[in-house]
Amino acid sequence: MVNLLIGQFTGAHARLEVGMAALAWLLIPLFAAIGAAIWGSWVSRDRTVGDIAELNGYARFRDAMEKAHSGPDRF
Repeated sequence: MVNLLIGQFTGAHARLEVGMAALAWLLIPLFAAIGAAIWGSWVSRDRTVGDIAELNGYARFRDAMEKAHSGPDRF
């Protein structure tokens, strides 16, 4: 295991481990920023088109229910 705070590193293997550890610590915030950007774009999307279509469908449903009950009673 590599301890980045204590010890002497010699050879190419030690430099590779230090480089990979630094790369991992740099990639973590990069992935977090990409995830935050995706989430922010998802949250701020325009949803009014879907709401209008649903309200129009509900209005048609109400009209159909009123027409179905507007005839004479059969009882």
